[in-house]
Amino acid sequence: MLAELTLRDRLTARVLLFDPLGRILLMKGRLPNRPPSSAAWFTVGGGVEEGESLAQGALREIIEETGFTQVELGPVVWTREGEGVLVSGERVLFKESYIVARCAGGEPSREGWADYETDLIDDIRWWTLDELARTTERVYPERFGELIGAVASGLYPEGPIEITVVRVAS
Repeated sequence: MLAELTLRDRLTARVLLFDPLGRILLMKGRLPNRPPSSAAWFTVGGGVEEGESLAQGALREIIEETGFTQVELGPVVWTREGEGVLVSGERVLFKESYIVARCAGGEPSREGWADYETDLIDDIRWWTLDELARTTERVYPERFGELIGAVASGLYPEGPIEITVVRVAS
């Protein structure tokens, strides 16, 4: 009998970053060793480093991935857990917290991107809610289209909503 593998938890700050026009900034990329056709749109964010709070990690990720330094953080509105693989190849349990943030907008900068981000991220741009509703491209997390409208209009849940999608084996 095989022993069950215990994965390391990876606290992850995902940021729902809005500009004054109500647009949300999303990045398009793929996982390591996956073809460009597997790419999906997803929020700014990444792993929280040792000694950082969730808010500190979110602010650092915003600066690194967008160059925006004047940001106002709001609440955590969603949480999600799922297994995944880091660029290093390590399998981890991502424990994602989706934090609302607002900034002045503008053109994001790629200056702070690590080499692997440059290799795996194909695009970064602002989206209106109408554009998101019409797109046929994949947007991550799975329930993004269903939930983003309320958050964009400032209607936040009392506490974070768990949005993990449970897959049932058939």
